[in-house]
Amino acid sequence: MLEASHNDELPPIPGKRYFTIGEVSELCGVKPHVLRYWEQEFPQLKPVKRRGNRRYYQRNDVLLVRQIKSLLYEQGFTIGGARQRLSSEEAKEDVTQSQQIIRQMRAELEELLQILKR
Repeated sequence: MLEASHNDELPPIPGKRYFTIGEVSELCGVKPHVLRYWEQEFPQLKPVKRRGNRRYYQRNDVLLVRQIKSLLYEQGFTIGGARQRLSSEEAKEDVTQSQQIIRQMRAELEELLQILKR
């Protein structure tokens, strides 16, 4: 097991738009074959594939890889448990976003009602 402070030792993520699998491997401290395996196991991890099936990861993919690594290596989750944890977090974010949209729509409708009452 890695220590909980291990993520602090990872290098900062540069301000690039796309990263190769080798760069992500170095940024996250995970070998490329592990990244390819995680792509199969975690539906959230979908790097862009271009010429010759070359993978290009975006910043959010790098953050996700670091989160997966933390769940598996530091917090002791199994692959299935980590997958479930990530999907439940994703569902919570969706609910929060939906609630914000509903609040905004309600405020706009109330404003429209006030205009119609005049």
